[in-house]
Amino acid sequence: MAPLLSERKIPLLIQSFLLILLVRKSITLERYPELHFFLLGALLSALIALLFLFVKTKVSLHMMGISALTIFVFGLSLHYHTQNIFAITFLILINGLVASSRLVMKAHTFKELIIGLFLGSIPQMLLLYLWL
Repeated sequence: MAPLLSERKIPLLIQSFLLILLVRKSITLERYPELHFFLLGALLSALIALLFLFVKTKVSLHMMGISALTIFVFGLSLHYHTQNIFAITFLILINGLVASSRLVMKAHTFKELIIGLFLGSIPQMLLLYLWL
């Protein structure tokens, strides 16, 4: 756990660099369009979380990740016309478990969890339009 805001900058920069590398070299739009846009959403979320650090606001990266995954699985369900009710329900439950565990451990405040939830969900929802 990185209690200081400055300790989160380098890992987020590395994550952003690795996501750029994946999107440009490996997970291309022509080969895997769904995964390409998921990783672009993750990159956008990571960069916005990095910007939040520069204004001295901590974001729950755990909530950001699990909420992005939930929206992605929901989008896959829509894209392939399948009903992944159990997977989506399970991921929503995991969202709640992650949020409550972060609160119990006093790792984040409620505000930081909500910001993380929106930072993970909104970029995925915006990019969902491009590949659906």
